Amino acid sequence: MTVRAIYENGVFRPTEPVNLPERAEVQVLLPASANGDENLDAIYRIMGAQYASGEKDVAERHDEHQP
Repeated sequence: MTVRAIYENGVFRPTEPVNLPERAEVQVLLPASANGDENLDAIYRIMGAQYASGEKDVAERHDEHQP
């Protein structure tokens, strides 16, 4: 279920009625845009990581797949 809400004064307030019992515990997943730079930092960390591809010089094979 996706519930749209407004966050104010430390509380998420649904913008429409929600069919849940009182005091039900829920998990809130925020879209990437809500965290801004934190998500970009994580993406840059992943992109900057080095992986063992088995190739000693990837640039050596650069032209193999060019039209």
